[in-house]
Amino acid sequence: VLFSAFIQPAQESQQFPMGLFSQIYAVTLKGDRPWMVSPSHMEDIAQHGNRWLYTDRKGYEDRWRKHHTSSITRDVWLYDTKKKTHRKLTGFKGENRNGVWSSDGGSFYYLSEQDGTFNIYRAELEGGAAVQLTHFKDHPVRFLSADKNDNLCFSFHGELYHMKKGEKPRKIDLHIISDNFEREVVPQTLTTGARSIAVSPNGKEIAFIARGDIFVTSIEFNTTKRITDTPEQERDVDFSPDGRALVYSAERDNRWNIYRTELVRKEDKYFCYARELKETKLTDTDIPSFQPLFSPDGKEIAYLEDRSAIYVLNLESKKRRKVMDAQYNYSYSDGDQWFQWSPDSKWILSDYIDMGGWNNKDVALINADGSGETTNLTLSGYSDVHAKWVLGGKAILFFSDRAGYRSHGSWGAYRDAYLMFLTPDAYDDFRMNKEERALKKEMEKEAKEGDKKPESKGKKGDKDAKEKTNADKDSTKSVTPLVFDLDNRRHRVVRLTRHSSSLSDAYLNKDGSKLYYLASFERGVDLWEQDFLENTTKLLSKDVGYGLLLPDKEEKNLYLVSQGRIKKIEIGKVTDVSFSAPFNYRGAAERAYIFDHAWMQVKDKFYDKELHGVDWKMYGETYRRFLSHIDNNFDFAEMLSEMLGELNASHTGARYSAPGSNWQTATLGVFWDDTHKGDGLKIKEIMKGSPLIKANSKLKEGVVIEKIDGEPVEAGKSWWHLLDGKGGKHVVITAYTPGKGERFEEIVKPITYGEESELLYNRWVEQREELTEKYSGGRIGYIHIRGMNSSSFRDVYQNLLGKYRNKEAVVIDTRFNGGGWLHDDLATLLSGKEYQRFIPRGEYIGSDPFNKWNKPSIVLMGEGNYSNAHGFPWLYKELGIGKLVGAPVPGTMTAVWWETQIDPSLVFGIPQVTVVDMRGTVMENNQLEPDVEVYNTPESLLSEDDLQLKRAVEELLKN
Repeated sequence: VLFSAFIQPAQESQQFPMGLFSQIYAVTLKGDRPWMVSPSHMEDIAQHGNRWLYTDRKGYEDRWRKHHTSSITRDVWLYDTKKKTHRKLTGFKGENRNGVWSSDGGSFYYLSEQDGTFNIYRAELEGGAAVQLTHFKDHPVRFLSADKNDNLCFSFHGELYHMKKGEKPRKIDLHIISDNFEREVVPQTLTTGARSIAVSPNGKEIAFIARGDIFVTSIEFNTTKRITDTPEQERDVDFSPDGRALVYSAERDNRWNIYRTELVRKEDKYFCYARELKETKLTDTDIPSFQPLFSPDGKEIAYLEDRSAIYVLNLESKKRRKVMDAQYNYSYSDGDQWFQWSPDSKWILSDYIDMGGWNNKDVALINADGSGETTNLTLSGYSDVHAKWVLGGKAILFFSDRAGYRSHGSWGAYRDAYLMFLTPDAYDDFRMNKEERALKKEMEKEAKEGDKKPESKGKKGDKDAKEKTNADKDSTKSVTPLVFDLDNRRHRVVRLTRHSSSLSDAYLNKDGSKLYYLASFERGVDLWEQDFLENTTKLLSKDVGYGLLLPDKEEKNLYLVSQGRIKKIEIGKVTDVSFSAPFNYRGAAERAYIFDHAWMQVKDKFYDKELHGVDWKMYGETYRRFLSHIDNNFDFAEMLSEMLGELNASHTGARYSAPGSNWQTATLGVFWDDTHKGDGLKIKEIMKGSPLIKANSKLKEGVVIEKIDGEPVEAGKSWWHLLDGKGGKHVVITAYTPGKGERFEEIVKPITYGEESELLYNRWVEQREELTEKYSGGRIGYIHIRGMNSSSFRDVYQNLLGKYRNKEAVVIDTRFNGGGWLHDDLATLLSGKEYQRFIPRGEYIGSDPFNKWNKPSIVLMGEGNYSNAHGFPWLYKELGIGKLVGAPVPGTMTAVWWETQIDPSLVFGIPQVTVVDMRGTVMENNQLEPDVEVYNTPESLLSEDDLQLKRAVEELLKN
């Protein structure tokens, strides 16, 4: 039996080592030890004697994507198992797949998109025009097979077809009898999985979202009430100021709207014990409306419309008004917008990008009356976000990276918490020291006592009546309207945190004396306290978790949800708020909702409003019919990917993450000698970093390992199970050196396959470095950029300006880089122009710019470049820094949101931010051509040469 697996590349293989490129193995029907048949990646193998047809794979693109014409598309190849030669058989620049043999062995059938849709073609091995045999429209033909008489079988749009030689295809009438029906409702109890929370005004309850439903749990007990019971998704829950209503958003009938659920009975004080609830739909629009927040006076609700615009709904009049237009913000992923009501219910704080400030947001003060009055409070080139009202509305707390260390490359910077005072008095009060605050407090106390009038003693009834009157006053007391002095606000900004950090959230207590914040410096997110009176900073609790801090009304406790659990934070103490949420799992209904949700998300957020001209409504209707026939997430993700693949866009498709095995097979970081036929495993090469490399170890190349933990390794028998579950654990290796006969034992700690993958990558890079030395005679350096991220940039910077400082030029290899965000950093680094030198007393010690490369470079690229690994070579060429060598790069420079669903095992991609050059050319689906086109072949990948790298060096040496 032939099968493909990524067990280990061949020692001689030059292929980039990643799981995408598996090897071909064979195993006997007895189940003996598998052996490698071919180190080359091959899919859909069809055998005819010593000749194999197979489909290649060149890079990362989703297998269900359709209609594209680029270098990443697949081709059908011929492999001769005797001669070890490969020949590409298809030439169409789009998709060609799934070759199967004709009966004579001189031609083959395959699937191709030459007419725009996958259909069946026949072609001769020795060339000539392919003949189209089927003419299906709108949907792809899949899973082609052939018998020995040239009869074909395949699937089309969920149906099986049979096609006799010379005849038209006929749909097979298939009747499947199954007694394995999926239960419509499966009752469950959720004890984790909370996603967002709201604390009740009385501090007794917490509302939360879990698996798309809303629940309320008692903080003291784990009594939990289910508020919604739908297969659709609810989110963004908030309590009303009186605690008798919840407001939230829900996606029902394919649209997000705002809903409210209230306590009906007056005697019910708590949701978790409520006997009757009433739900009301507050908005009814086709425009997505979510993230509702009650105003502090309870009269209005602010919410997002069309994901970025802020609207206010008056609960009495039912009228809505726009307070901030959508053009002043951009929502990349649902839930990424921030706004908050002022204590007097008249103003709103919001993140704000104005025009073009997506990457350096500001804080805006917005009049909630709908007049459009907006003030950009921060006006900063840095990122100032997530502002909160503090000190009764006299100041705002916000987060900024203006003082934080920045990532050397790509995104990211440490942040701090800041206060901006909206009145001079509040600023002056905050700056008082402990002594000054105590004196002011004493003076205020004396003044208050001087204003008091003596109370006459009365009866108990009088006292009760007075207390009731005071209580009524408390419940109806008006809030003094806020008055701001904004002219000098930028001079009234105070940095609160002493150390910039990866800051999760912060909370300033009511009198402004203490700041509690969540920060990560090493591992985990910890709770810290900054005491402004004592001028101290201290760690309160370790590993609290990432999330938003929510206080109860009395400020006795803080709450957050992190990693699916609700946590209660007292000073120096963190406890879980347990819940036991009754939940009805409706698998089929939930998948139907996720399907509709995905369809609508694409309609609302895909980067091109015209959806590349795709009839999205038609595809939604035609693919929806399969839902009733699917009872698992694996098939569901595949079907969803087929639909998303119709968009002909990068970064699409659905993924299903099945629970992984807890019993992982470990490895030793060794290449084995397959020519050894006896018992044991003969070491051919020990990778650098292998656990076998230790001081005074006898385990060397040529040694035979005959036992693992006392279990013999028998000739021809599978042995991998001997390392099951042993990653990082002590294992006894029994070995001998052939010809010497001496047996010895050593204790080693095997590594995981993930760790071995790292060793394989480092080995691959070192091999390219050595080849570059050989090709250039030591004149040129080599750097591979693994990803478009900060760690990769640091590797580039370290080697470019360190190891290769005195080289004449450098090859920058971006092949099989999956993307990120690093194009500008790399282009800036490589575009240095020397403008001055440092020469004390005649000695040259350096040049400016000292942090840029100012010598020649060349970029190596290929079909496996993806996303920002398309953006960087494009920019490199656009700026005229140097030449591009290798294979064309598909047009994939588009930013994506991979959205996790209410079933967290499912995720799908929405490409939503396109990049357009200054000539108006959209980079998505616009292939980047190299200046020098050259390919590595399947044969060359098993030689000692890297043809693309060799040509890149030759181009540099020309100059």
